[in-house]
Amino acid sequence: MSILVFAEHRSGMLRKATKQALSKGRALADQMGLKAAALAMGNNIGSLVDEISKYGMDDVYVADDPALEIYQNEPFADNFRSVIEEAKPRLVVMAQGAISKELAPLIAERLGAGLAVDCVDIIFERQALSFIRPIFAGKILARIRIRTPMQFVTLRPNVFPVVDRHAQAQVRSVQVRLPLLRGKTTAVNLAEGQGPELTEADVIVSGGRGLGDPNGFALVGELAKLLGAAVGASRSAVDAGWAGHHMQVGQTGKVVSPKLYIALGISGAIQHIAGMGTSKCIVAINKDPEASIFRVADYGIVGDMYDVVPIMIEQLKMDR
Repeated sequence: MSILVFAEHRSGMLRKATKQALSKGRALADQMGLKAAALAMGNNIGSLVDEISKYGMDDVYVADDPALEIYQNEPFADNFRSVIEEAKPRLVVMAQGAISKELAPLIAERLGAGLAVDCVDIIFERQALSFIRPIFAGKILARIRIRTPMQFVTLRPNVFPVVDRHAQAQVRSVQVRLPLLRGKTTAVNLAEGQGPELTEADVIVSGGRGLGDPNGFALVGELAKLLGAAVGASRSAVDAGWAGHHMQVGQTGKVVSPKLYIALGISGAIQHIAGMGTSKCIVAINKDPEASIFRVADYGIVGDMYDVVPIMIEQLKMDR
């Protein structure tokens, strides 16, 4: 038996969240006395093997075919399932994201396996696994046990550390199966955001309706650029048309866990807190001293962001 990690990549580069999943999979395999394996799927991805090996994998399954260049659920699910049937893993690990939200429940249901999603910890004790995940908009951390012999889990990005541990992985080529497609993806157009990808950024600067108008995002972007941060937005700012949906942080947007989250003009609705409450450090700037965001903030400034942020920007420029 083994632990199998799905090595999701973009343009031939592993996602940061994938590196975290590979590292956690290796650590769990050591605890449980199992082998650690990874599965990479795509087109011309031979170079990924060396990168995956950096995280201590014993086996790397490679499904390489032009038909897998663009993610499509049916061929990915079919070939993923065939690898699972060969490897017979006890646990399948995936980084939480757009692909895993579709692929993990699809395969788990076909195999009759239990699934825990968006987990922030995995505990192995008494020969059993427990999965820790936030529920009720992040107010409670639930500890979940799955009773099926095979189990699936998706891990929240930026929660688990990346640990390099190079190993000489055995490469196992997968005989790719191509099912008859009921629907076909012909192209993928990713929205271009400022700075790093939102779900994987170490620092995020987000704006809300408290900015007053869409022009306020120019100031948000300037601060983010100086910090090497991603730009986020609250749902109210997105609904107002001030920011794209790909920037939305919250229960109906993206769930993030950066080292630093700066909330500008964000009131702190529970749906927003659900999407960023696990941030390591939260800084809030808001004119309203009663704003809910201050209840979760590590540092709070009661003031007009148009007075406060320019001072921050000036100081950051001076420190360069």
